[in-house]
Amino acid sequence: MKNAIYAALGLLMMVVPVAASETPATITVSARGEVTAVPDMATITLGVTSTNADAAKAMDETSAKVAAILSTLRDAGLQDKDLQTRGIDLRPIWANRTSSANREPEIQGFVASNTLSVRVRNLDLLGHVMGLVLRDGANTFSGLSFGVQDSAPLLDAARRNAVEQARARADIYADAAGVDLGKLLSLSEGGGGYQPTPRFAMAADFAESAVPVAEGELTFGVTVNMVYEIAQ
Repeated sequence: MKNAIYAALGLLMMVVPVAASETPATITVSARGEVTAVPDMATITLGVTSTNADAAKAMDETSAKVAAILSTLRDAGLQDKDLQTRGIDLRPIWANRTSSANREPEIQGFVASNTLSVRVRNLDLLGHVMGLVLRDGANTFSGLSFGVQDSAPLLDAARRNAVEQARARADIYADAAGVDLGKLLSLSEGGGGYQPTPRFAMAADFAESAVPVAEGELTFGVTVNMVYEIAQ
């Protein structure tokens, strides 16, 4: 009797259909929101390079000029937290490296370099500061880049802009397709940040005066990806 009951239950389980989970139809959109802002700080990458037949003298010459530059920058009102050594390098200058194999390469001197990263938070002083460091012996520039000291509010504004654009785009697609837009299923953020100002190279003949600098604008942008359910 028990076997018959179990057999009947098994047959019932086999014939009862199991409801399959349905994947909802969706609309996926992406949008990039952007805001612009005037920079309020700049970062200069500069350095001093000296050559001498003696390695110690080459480094001493470089160090003396860098010390003078740092002192000048502090006198101009820059803070220690905005002055950073990026690299110190000492390399030999070789002679006879491509000459006859009968002659060994010789060191005929040394090149010593010291690179600084300088952040200027008052852009009214930027051109003046660049002229000062050139006067004090800076002879290499990687250029400069502009930025803002607090980018969080700008990025948040770009996020709101991106979400608004994505929602409007989803409404357009839903209307064009003749469907109703349902609830938001997911929202993710893609690439964000700002578009840096191109690097600006300096020339040594500006050393006696302030260097002319155009600040321009920075563009901050954020991309969002949104998935909406199509209402049934």
